[in-house]
Amino acid sequence: MVRPDARPPAPAPEGGSLPDAAAVDLSVQLGPMRLANPIMPASGTFSENLARVMDLDRLGAFVAKSIYATPRKGNPTPRVAETREGMLNSIGLPSKGVAHFVAEHLPAYAGLKPPLVVSLSADTVAEFGPAAAEISVPGVGAIEVNISCPNLEADGRAFAQFPDATYAAMSAVRAATSLPIWAKLTPNVADIAAIAQAAEAAGADALVVANTILAMAIDVETRRPRLGNVMGGYSGPAVKPIMLRMAFQCARAVRIPVIGCGGIVTVEDVAEYLIAGCSAVQVGTQTFLEPGAMPRLIDELARWCAARGIGRVRDLVGTVRLDPDPSHAEWLAS
Repeated sequence: MVRPDARPPAPAPEGGSLPDAAAVDLSVQLGPMRLANPIMPASGTFSENLARVMDLDRLGAFVAKSIYATPRKGNPTPRVAETREGMLNSIGLPSKGVAHFVAEHLPAYAGLKPPLVVSLSADTVAEFGPAAAEISVPGVGAIEVNISCPNLEADGRAFAQFPDATYAAMSAVRAATSLPIWAKLTPNVADIAAIAQAAEAAGADALVVANTILAMAIDVETRRPRLGNVMGGYSGPAVKPIMLRMAFQCARAVRIPVIGCGGIVTVEDVAEYLIAGCSAVQVGTQTFLEPGAMPRLIDELARWCAARGIGRVRDLVGTVRLDPDPSHAEWLAS
C-alpha cells in the first residue's frame, strides 16, 4: 500500500559507506509468501525451457502460462503482430488442462528454489473452484487467478471488468484452496480501484496489475486485421505509463500487495513500479527480445539500490512523493 507521507531512504551520510550490491536485501513479502527478490515472469512469457539461458533459481518466483481445467484450442492465426513500440497477441489461452500440467510440467520445477505460481483461467465462475482444487497439489506455491479471461456468462467480457464478477470468481477460488491466490486484473476498465477492492474483499492475497490492453492493427496493403482474431492484447514499453498509473491507483485502494506488470525494460522501470506502491513486478514482452532480461534486472536492481544507500528493496515500496498541493487535495482524497 502506498504511504503518502513516506520518503525515499536517505543516502549514506558524507564520509559514510554505501552498501555493497551483494549486501542489498532484495527480499519482498507477498502476503504469506516471501520471495528472494521482486522479479518474476509474466504469465504466458515463461516456461521451464528458459533454464537453457538462465539460472532459474535466481528468479523471485515462476509464473506459468494460464491453464484451464480441460483442454482447449487457441485463437486462429496469425496470433502475434509486432508494432513500433510493442506487440499484439491473441493467443487465446490454448491449454492441455490441469491434469496434463501436473503430470508433464510440474516435475520440471521440483528441486528449484523459487515458488511456482500457476495461472488459472476458466469460462464460468462455477469452473474456477474445481480447477483451483485440482491444481492445489504439492509443488504449487500460489495460484494466479486470471480473471482477465473471457467470462462466458457475461457475453465474453472479462470477469475483471466488473466488481461483482471479480468477487464471485475470486470467492470461488478462495473457497476451494488454502494456497495464496493472486488476482490478475485487466486494464480495460474505467475504475480499476473498484475491481481491486472487490478482489481483496473476496480473499485475494495479492493483485497483479495488469494484463494487456485491448488493441488492434491493420495491414494497409491487404486491409485485413493483422491478428486472426481481429483484436488482441497490446504489451511492451509503450504501455508502461498506463500500467504504472493503474498499479499506483490499486496500491492506494487496497491493503494487500500489488505486483506491477507492463512495459518493464530497465531497472528504472522496476524502481518506478516499486516507488508507486508495488511490492514486486512481472516481466513479460522484454523476455521475448532478451531472454536474460530478468537476471539482468535482478543484478541491476541490487546495484541501483546500493548506489543510493538503500539496504533493503522493500524500503523503496510506496515511497512516491505526493506533495500537499491544495489543487490536488480532492484527487488525493479519492
